Order: sequence, then structure tokens, then C-alpha cells
Amino acid sequence: MPLDAPLVCAGTEGSRRIVTAADHAAQALGIHPGLPLAQAQARVPGLVIAPADPAADAAALDRLAIWVLRRYSPLVGNDPPDGLLIDITGAAHRLGGEDGLCADLQIRLRQAGITGRTAIADTIGAAHARARFTARTIPDLPITALRLGADLVIPLRRLGFMRIAELEAAPRAPLARRFGAHLGRRLDQLFGRLPEPLQPITPADIIRVRHDFAEPIGTADALAHATHALTAAICAALEPAGLGARRLDLVFHRVDASLAAIRIGTARPLRDAGRLAKLLLDRLDQVDPGFGVEAMTLAAPLAEPLAYRQASSLQPDRAGDVSALIDTLTNRLGAARLYRAAPVESDIPERSVRRIPALAPPTGATWPSYPRPSRLLPHPEPVDTIALLPDQPPVQFTWRGKPRRIKRADGPERVFGEWWRDAAETFAVRDYFVVEDGGGARFWLFRCGDGEDAGTGSQRWYLHGFFG
Repeated sequence: MPLDAPLVCAGTEGSRRIVTAADHAAQALGIHPGLPLAQAQARVPGLVIAPADPAADAAALDRLAIWVLRRYSPLVGNDPPDGLLIDITGAAHRLGGEDGLCADLQIRLRQAGITGRTAIADTIGAAHARARFTARTIPDLPITALRLGADLVIPLRRLGFMRIAELEAAPRAPLARRFGAHLGRRLDQLFGRLPEPLQPITPADIIRVRHDFAEPIGTADALAHATHALTAAICAALEPAGLGARRLDLVFHRVDASLAAIRIGTARPLRDAGRLAKLLLDRLDQVDPGFGVEAMTLAAPLAEPLAYRQASSLQPDRAGDVSALIDTLTNRLGAARLYRAAPVESDIPERSVRRIPALAPPTGATWPSYPRPSRLLPHPEPVDTIALLPDQPPVQFTWRGKPRRIKRADGPERVFGEWWRDAAETFAVRDYFVVEDGGGARFWLFRCGDGEDAGTGSQRWYLHGFFG
């Protein structure tokens, strides 16, 4: 069987065999889910057919949902047969915002061999539609994007309804009399006129505690008191297993059946109820209690063995421990914005440093002994210079429209390309100079090339960093 042969999954619907899933190659040939299998085979000779296994698909979707819950958001629900719903309210900042979260999710799905599409919208219906259909606006989407069954889609098409805009413009009463209330409910959910609560998954293997209130609460003091009680309870639940929390999800069950949640993470396994409560309370102002909270759930989706350390009588146990500060900053700023720089064995400056977690163990690599700027630009920026070739530093350079006269300079330091990474770097040369202007500011400039041979570089000058 050719590796690129079109592949479909086939299942039974009533007495018919239909296509339940199709890969990209099959879809490019006009094969789509719902097409009778006989028609698909007639269109594409040699079509590879695999039996559908809905139970295995559902189990795989459940496993993926648990992975998403542990990494991205405390509120994750299934959108069968092939989707997940993720409430990213308050969770996206940890990965650089909504775009950063989607990019990270797509990358990790591809690494796992999963092809997926993501969409962000204000309602579940709109997100479902955007992830599965392409259109400039929601009203331009086909009526199948409304999550309607074939028993509604087929007669609606016979009446001439092809797009959501046409249904939205039609009088509601005649549609309701003929097709029932479900059609109008789906339209209202799509446009946010009717709430559609997310039904989150609750994996059984995750340690969680719950508190139900006799009367709904909504004041800051009441919510804070309940948070303290829940953190104490979950620490007690973690202790018998010898675990410490690395991530906690606090979910608020509101009286209107909607949910709100906050998530905090720790740099190390932690079972200190006071510290965990403080991290949660720092984000409590982001929660809207609505008409009241009738229950609160605290779960530890990520927990690790807690290693105890021997405290010294001469030195306080917490002396030099910055993990509490790291946890506070990480939960306020996001994990992507808090890191430590570690050296990498590379002569190319932009490749000689990498980001590691703030409390990661030492890597064993050492920093170079020769001068390096305290601030390195993400990409070298071109500058205009006046310099005597081949080995003299510039006497003046202009960066971002501002000319600077150079008073002192040191160099050159020659850096060669890494030929084993890219053939274009085999003869690449950079000559770096540390220069200082009349105001005392120090810059790191380099010339691309050796100043003589055009084969070693463009001979243009660039600014790469600043010294403190």
C-alpha cells in the first residue's frame, strides 16, 4: 500500500456503510465524512478503508482531554466525536496570551502526530463552528456548523436554507412550529443570546476536594475563607500519598450552572497550605461570583513526590529559598516570562544562551570568559558606519536614525560560522568590536565578513547588543 494512499474510516449508519473520517489525501479528492462508502470507492479507485472504532476514538479523546486539562486549563470538556472545548479564561497569560496558547497547543499536537485545528470565540457554538468550517463571518457559515443532526439539516436544505445568515433572518415562530425548539436554541447559543455551560471532565485519578455551601456566597471574605479551608483540606489529602502540588485548580460553581476557575502553579512540589492559599488569593479578584457561588472545588491536576530537606539549627530552613517569590511572579506574569539564562556551547552569540526554568538545576555549562553584553538584541540590527577596512573599528555609526561618535573601541574578536549546522556558514565570518560613544554608552558591533573577501560575508555592519 503506498504511504500516501487516501485513507478513510467506514462505519454503519442504519443499513448504510458511510465514511466516518477521511485523511487529507482523501478530502482533497472530494471524500468527506457522511458520504456513502460506495460513492467514495467509485470516486477513488484503490481507496484504503479502515473500520471505524467509535469506542477507541472516544477513549483517545478522553486521554487527550486529560492531557489538555493538566497543561492548559482547569475547564476542559469533550465535543464529540472529534473535538475538545477549553475555557481559557484567565489561563492564556501563562503562555503569552491566546495566540501563544494556540501556537503551543498546535506544536505539541503535531509532535504527537495529531492533526488539529484551533479556534477562539466568545461562545461554545462559535468556537465549534470556527474550528471546523472556513468563512469570513459566522453568518456565512453553512447550517451544518450549528451542530444540527441530519434530521434537521436535510429538510432545511430542501427549503433553501444553506447559510446561518438565512436561518437567522427567517421568522422564528414558523421554524419552531415545524422543526421544534432545538433549532432556535442552537442559534441563540451560537450568538450568545442563550448561555451554554461547559461540562468539564473530572478525571478520577486527580486528587480533589469540594465544599458545598448551605447558601450561595459571593463576598470576597467568604470566598477567601473557603479558599483557606480547601487548601488545608487538599494538603491533608496529598500527605498520605507523599505528594506535593505543582498545580492547583480552584473551580467556582455558580448558581446559574456556569463555572469560573483560577489556576496556580509552583516551581517545586508544595504542601504548605498557607503558601498555596496565598497564591490562590492573589488571583481571586479575577473571579466574578455572578449571582452567587454554591460550591467550590480544589483539584491538584499535577502533583509530584515531595522531598523533605533536613533543616539546620544554625541556618534557617528557608534561608536563600526564593521559590515563594518565583511562584508569586510566575502566577502573576506567566511562566513564559520568568526564566533564567543558561550558557550553550556555541560561538554564535544568539545561539550561546537559552532560557531555562527559574529554579532549574545547574546545567554544568560555563559562561565565556571574554566580554559579552548584558543585553543581546533578538536579531542583529543593521547600522551605517564610517570605518577603515579591514581591521579598524568604526569612528561613527548611525542606529535608528541617530548618529553616534565613537570615542573608544576594542577588537576585533573574530567569530566563525558553525559549518556543521548550515553549509552557508562554512565561510561566514564576524568581526566584533566593543565601542563607546561620547556619552559613555557601550555597544557591541560586528562586521559581517573579514573586511577583504566578499565570500566571507556582506561586509555590512550590525549592532548586536549593549553593555550595562
